[in-house]
Amino acid sequence: MIDRLLLSCLLALAFGVLAAQTSWAADATAGRKKASACQTCHGYDGIAKIPTAPHIAGESQIYLENQLKAFRSGKREHEIMSVIAQQLSDEDIADLSAWYSAIIIEVIVPETQ
Repeated sequence: MIDRLLLSCLLALAFGVLAAQTSWAADATAGRKKASACQTCHGYDGIAKIPTAPHIAGESQIYLENQLKAFRSGKREHEIMSVIAQQLSDEDIADLSAWYSAIIIEVIVPETQ
């Protein structure tokens, strides 16, 4: 039983290190500067300014990176995002993802009567 617990802990640690690897190279400050190209649709604060664009503020960094890379590779298609993502380097994607994932969203649930 201890062996299974130890193995589970080691696997969790290894997964955490791999998942965090992209975060080590990411620079949210640089991402904030690069986000000017995203503002028209997604807003400076990550809250979409047009109804067809999603809110991206507070999304997981890993999720944002995966989506941008999918647009860049053609795995995911959108007439605007596919063109924009083609111009992004891995560093750009990491920085933008770090910036938008660092934005804190607060939710206030209304009281029911």
